[in-house]
Amino acid sequence: MINLRQLWRGPNKPRRQHRRGNPRRSLSNRLLRLTVGLTLTVGVMILLPSLGLERTAWFEYRLREAHLAALTVAAAPNGMINLWTRNELLRLSGTEAIELRTPNGRKIVVMPSPRLYDNSGAVQLGDETLFSSTLRALQVLIGEAPPNQLVIAPSPLQRDATVRMVVSTQALYRDLLRHAEHIAALSLALALVIGLALYLSLDRLLVLPMRRLTHSITEFRADPEHVVPLAHEQPDKTTDDEISVAARELATMQTELRAALWRNARLAALGTAVAKIGHDLRNILASALLIADRLVDSKDPATQRAAGTLVAAVERATELITATLAFAREGPPPLLRSPCKLQPLIDEVAEQVRPLVGDFSLITEIPAGLTPKLDRGQFHRVLFNLLRNAVEAGADKVSCSARMEAGTLILDVTDNGPGLPDQARSNLFRPFVGSGRRGGTGLGLAIARDLTRAHSGELELTATSPIGTKFRITIPEEG
Repeated sequence: MINLRQLWRGPNKPRRQHRRGNPRRSLSNRLLRLTVGLTLTVGVMILLPSLGLERTAWFEYRLREAHLAALTVAAAPNGMINLWTRNELLRLSGTEAIELRTPNGRKIVVMPSPRLYDNSGAVQLGDETLFSSTLRALQVLIGEAPPNQLVIAPSPLQRDATVRMVVSTQALYRDLLRHAEHIAALSLALALVIGLALYLSLDRLLVLPMRRLTHSITEFRADPEHVVPLAHEQPDKTTDDEISVAARELATMQTELRAALWRNARLAALGTAVAKIGHDLRNILASALLIADRLVDSKDPATQRAAGTLVAAVERATELITATLAFAREGPPPLLRSPCKLQPLIDEVAEQVRPLVGDFSLITEIPAGLTPKLDRGQFHRVLFNLLRNAVEAGADKVSCSARMEAGTLILDVTDNGPGLPDQARSNLFRPFVGSGRRGGTGLGLAIARDLTRAHSGELELTATSPIGTKFRITIPEEG
């Protein structure tokens, strides 16, 4: 039974065991860490500005309370209140000392403190930005702020009035810490919810299809003979995103590759059988040719004509078997490249082709002294097959032109034949099916291309029409 796995891996290539990746390094795990990390980063980016806003709001609330406390003192008889009332006003306003300066220049002081008149290190609340407020909020949280802070700001309750107050940094710390805990808890909850939702969405949309692709590739790589191609596992063809396109292309590639493996395996088995049959058949034809040669010497004219026809038929059959066996057993031939004069080589090939296919006109446009590095014997076979195919296809004139461009030999072989039929063009360079004439094998072009590629070059059909056909050979200079 034909074993595709052996054909896929080659006779000496051991089967490589599929190793599963580390789950911690899987795409799903990385995606989960990435989504959670990004959402937490967004939460931190929201938390920091909110601390600055909370600090500003905390100061503004105490500015209102301080203004009201100062108005209470101003409303007392002679602006005098007892000690208990003053302490209660300061406690309720959350301040240590208050000074209110009204637009008319009046100054109202609650519990005078020398710090009210020391502007060094004072917070000018009206000049602060969100960035500076956030930095000072962080200083409070890490304990870098002074125990008491002088704040100077316009009063939120009266236009053109200014409030100067001393507040306890410890009270601000407690408020900011409580606010940070609330925002952190909310950010963490949002990070988990959003991260999980994002992870599940991306896992379904990206990771799961990618997992199917990689699983199909590794399984097909391990056993192309029995693994079902991806098309049978995932037949969805309604989407056009990149992963869906990749899945469909992979399914097509697997199907075509398995079919190609089957064909190659069958051809390999068929080649072995043909080689054995051809060897025995060639011996049989040798005996038939020997007898036919004797019949040619017969005195009967009819027998001589029949014998001549028989000899020609046996020789063609022998030649076909020889070419088939050579093609079946040959791999890329070893090359010995050396400077080769192209013009004499083409003339020599033409002289050898004429006795086989009849006379034809050869026109050459080869620069004098053009000596590319070629394996003369193998390139002789390339030219022999091209010229012979051209004349056998119906051409009576063949032209060869060559030139060197950027260290590459470019050789064009053009004939005036009837052109290649559609069947030949669609199966060009395929042995036994790519012949352009009835009864041909298609081995000539297949062998010519293989030998050209052995020179690291390429043989291609550049034009064909009812007025002629053109093949081009490109071979780079040996490095």
